[in-house]
Amino acid sequence: MQKVLVVDDDAHIRDVVCFALRRAGYETLQAADGLAALDQAAREMPALVVLDILMPELNGTDVCRRLREQTDTPIIFLTSKDQEMDRILGLELGGDDYVVKPFSPGELVARVKAVLRRRGAPVHEAGQKLRHGRLVIDLEAHVALWDGAEVALTAMEFALLRTFAAHPRRAFTRDNLMVTAYPGGRYVSDRTIDSHIRHIRSKFGALGGDPIETVHGVGYKLAVA
Repeated sequence: MQKVLVVDDDAHIRDVVCFALRRAGYETLQAADGLAALDQAAREMPALVVLDILMPELNGTDVCRRLREQTDTPIIFLTSKDQEMDRILGLELGGDDYVVKPFSPGELVARVKAVLRRRGAPVHEAGQKLRHGRLVIDLEAHVALWDGAEVALTAMEFALLRTFAAHPRRAFTRDNLMVTAYPGGRYVSDRTIDSHIRHIRSKFGALGGDPIETVHGVGYKLAVA
């Protein structure tokens, strides 16, 4: 199931939204303030964020700015601020849609589905497979394939490649990868990550491929299919 992070300081609104999303087949995450939202987003890599604007600790517009520095995860603003300039600001900051309170949970779910369709969310097929061009990752069998040929990866190499494939447009810093790809928040050095990347590239290179692209000054992302 695709994960949707619901960020609002009102627990009742979070519960209503999460209930509607779960009925529609999504897995839900919750955060009550902006700082918790950034932490959840880094650890869980949701497919979409439903984001309130007026919150303690860090408001929604600041959360959106910080998320856009690292990811293109779709964002739907959910807020009581309904002035035209507020909507324009939210969209210019990188929001994908804007829903004003009070709202219909059913309409919000429909907008979530529409945004994910437009943004081309990663395809999870029967058998839990991620496909990106010549690359196929079978999550259940824990196997990576290139043009149908299996590539023998270590557990850490597989975790890194799975992270890239689940978010094919996202450029990951090494810090992002430390949080998202390594279990239990285990600390590893930049050099360890670079070493794993080199090994992955070497193994796919033997089959004439390279699934990882270096983003200079940032880190790595999935290569264009």
